[in-house]
Amino acid sequence: MKKSSGFSLFGAWAILASALLLSGCEAGNSADIGPGSQSGVGGSMARFAITGNTLYIATKQSLDVYDISQADAPVKTDKTELGVGVETIFPYKNNLYIGAIDGMYIFDNSQPRNPRLLSKYEHFMSCDPVVVQDQYAYVTLRTGTVCRQFISMSVLEVVDISNPMAPQLVHTTSMTSPYGLGVDGKHLFVGEGSRGLKLFDISNPAEPKLMQFRSDIPTYDVIPYRSTLIITGEKGIFQYRYDEDEQFDFLSKIPVE
Repeated sequence: MKKSSGFSLFGAWAILASALLLSGCEAGNSADIGPGSQSGVGGSMARFAITGNTLYIATKQSLDVYDISQADAPVKTDKTELGVGVETIFPYKNNLYIGAIDGMYIFDNSQPRNPRLLSKYEHFMSCDPVVVQDQYAYVTLRTGTVCRQFISMSVLEVVDISNPMAPQLVHTTSMTSPYGLGVDGKHLFVGEGSRGLKLFDISNPAEPKLMQFRSDIPTYDVIPYRSTLIITGEKGIFQYRYDEDEQFDFLSKIPVE
């Protein structure tokens, strides 16, 4: 894809994420589908999500909700002000997890058009993508000028969300420069930007164990889906096949400048 086409890497990623969300494909953990389950699979750095006929948009300071039962005439049904620094949204089962620079908001989404704030897990000021599997949320906190902060450490946090009213930090792993992340069964993938991709074993979900660090796979966000890994890298969108033995096979690339 040529630069003159007007597409940037992140523009292309947004289009890809939209296609996945709108595809209607079942997620890998389809047994967890409930009234508020998502319609597709999105990355950890997404700012919007779809569950059934409801669209959620994480603006810089609020969660906006739209009824899209009529796709050509969306209707705003709710808006929750969250303050500045809202960054990402991740739907899981009947909850929404909103990543912000100062914490993670958890919403009850059992009534999709009127989500209800349950709690806020607070952390030091940092960039904050989040993914969820079963009773644990995985959060990366990254230092740097993008988040306008001056803290000296980047980490991967594991948060016990078995009681969504009172989330608890249970584990912290030091990182170099974590960006997006994705979870699939016993695998947790964490992008380290231009430095590469880290694969953790979460057979014990509360204590991720580093298995591989692939410095040859620059990763900014990642979607694991049925043994296929979709990655945004420095020069495009890549697909890899992965297996239970942590082997990666390159499948394809969409080049983007």
